[in-house]
Amino acid sequence: MPLPHCANPPTPQETAALRERYRLERERRVRPEGTAQYRPTEAEFGYFAADPYTGETAEREPLRDVVDVAVVGGGFGGILAAARLRDQGVATVRVIDKGGDVGGTWYWNRYPGIHCDIESHVYLPLLDETGYVPEWKYAPGEEIRRHAVRIAEQFGLYEHALFSTAVTSLTWDETARQWTITTDRGDEFRAAYVITATGTLSEPKLPGIPGIEDYRGHTFHTSRWDYAYTGGSPEGGMTGLAGKRVGVVGTGATGVQVIPMLAEDAGHLYVFQRTPSAVDVRGQRRMTPGEVGAERTGWAAERRENFLRICSGEHAGHDLVADRWTESAGLLEKLLPSFRRHGEPDFEVAYEAADHATMNQIRARVAAEVTDAATAAALKPWYRYACKRPTFSDKYLPAFNRDNVTLVDTADTHGIERMTERGVVVDGTEYEVDCLVFATGFSVGASGITSGRLPVTGRDGVQLLHSWRQRGPRTLHGFISQGFPNLIRMGSLQNASSVNFTHILDEQAVHAAALIAAAREKGAVVEPAPEAEDAWVDVCAQGAPDHAWFHAECTPGYYNAEGRGRPNGPTAYPHGAVAFHELLRRWREENMGEALRV
Repeated sequence: MPLPHCANPPTPQETAALRERYRLERERRVRPEGTAQYRPTEAEFGYFAADPYTGETAEREPLRDVVDVAVVGGGFGGILAAARLRDQGVATVRVIDKGGDVGGTWYWNRYPGIHCDIESHVYLPLLDETGYVPEWKYAPGEEIRRHAVRIAEQFGLYEHALFSTAVTSLTWDETARQWTITTDRGDEFRAAYVITATGTLSEPKLPGIPGIEDYRGHTFHTSRWDYAYTGGSPEGGMTGLAGKRVGVVGTGATGVQVIPMLAEDAGHLYVFQRTPSAVDVRGQRRMTPGEVGAERTGWAAERRENFLRICSGEHAGHDLVADRWTESAGLLEKLLPSFRRHGEPDFEVAYEAADHATMNQIRARVAAEVTDAATAAALKPWYRYACKRPTFSDKYLPAFNRDNVTLVDTADTHGIERMTERGVVVDGTEYEVDCLVFATGFSVGASGITSGRLPVTGRDGVQLLHSWRQRGPRTLHGFISQGFPNLIRMGSLQNASSVNFTHILDEQAVHAAALIAAAREKGAVVEPAPEAEDAWVDVCAQGAPDHAWFHAECTPGYYNAEGRGRPNGPTAYPHGAVAFHELLRRWREENMGEALRV
């Protein structure tokens, strides 16, 4: 994949000046406490994470039964694993989720304006298998959630599922060769196999603003949208906000989608921004089945593989998706460590020139669409493309031309100073608001296992997290670990990644189901030998690219632990998702026996 075209490469003087501007803008925003500037939605702030969609949770008797496989997590990772297991003939698959239904992040996130920023025809999994063809290039959240329900219904996942239920522990019984699963509803059931698919966007976070507990207005997090207060729906029509002063904290991917909707319905909207997003063209439109070739068997698999190859830096021929993701794919090299450079000796020089050209184009778009010069200046992103997740919108920038929208730039005070009973204080000025919406995202990568909230006890009473803290994470292919039989983890650790994560999850689901099918056939447990783990950790370590310097220079965000950096290490497979998927296919055909113990 070539870098985006740069017609007029910057001079050395221009490059030096832009680097210095990026450095100065970074210093305005970085905070010494790093990720500690956020607080979890627990204890006195636990109500921010409550489920607003299910109503009163129905009482039920605790379960004491046995199932073939327990799947922790009902997002796309969990239901894809369960669906692939059902394809393998596994009868009793129990999906457990603290949400009231399947969908994961798409169950929780129902805020106004919500859409996926990956094309729907590659993002929605199992389109070939379900026969569904999305109507829009970028699917709205409710369509995605309903597709998750469609998968659960088609593959019979509701029969044994547990919703509004959180798993509290996983404990291996060596004698019975089963896992004991406990939950916050008093359940204590068993399963021969456990798959954890707890996601990377499951733990909402709040800013640790001094005085946040003193504010007396209405507050909620975007992942738990309070339609009882605002009225309306994800399509808008929030009549409850008429005449109200509304503040929103956060201008990342969620803020970019929700702010135009709030601007339409609020009496006045204050947008509190520390770092502006890079907002590129979306180009939303309806698409016919004929445009995507939906009459052909396997059309969706072909399209998503094409998108994966392009976004991974592989040659793919014709670009089937042809959007700003694929057009700017060369700039993803610092985010996807596997990206192929194709032997370019002056890659970094060309990369920086292309980066500057793309970001200059994005900044020029701000100047062209936002009429007030001071507001436009504050909305321009001064950092490199891969420092923050790119965003896409055709409505965000024009929203700031409305008389009822005020941008409050907090960069010079490194964020909001404090909160009072009535509102938000920035640079000594109090902005009184009736309602404050936190579009502050999630603790990315913090699953129940890695955060310690879901303790996992393997053979001989060994705690998984304790084991990893001593020696670092040790896995085979990122899925399984010695000492924790029949436990398969889904996610990005020592695995591969891509901007289209549902594709990654489906490949993981296929692999997990194949492991379990092979173990059931041979009467074995799934567990790698220590030497297999050592070899895999070496593979991840030896090819790990040196990108720490790049992220250390980035504006603070979740990619670099809020300015702390992104250290190199054996955390991901370094040769790309395409190569990784092929490696897994060959391994399943030739070497799967090394992970089975009779």
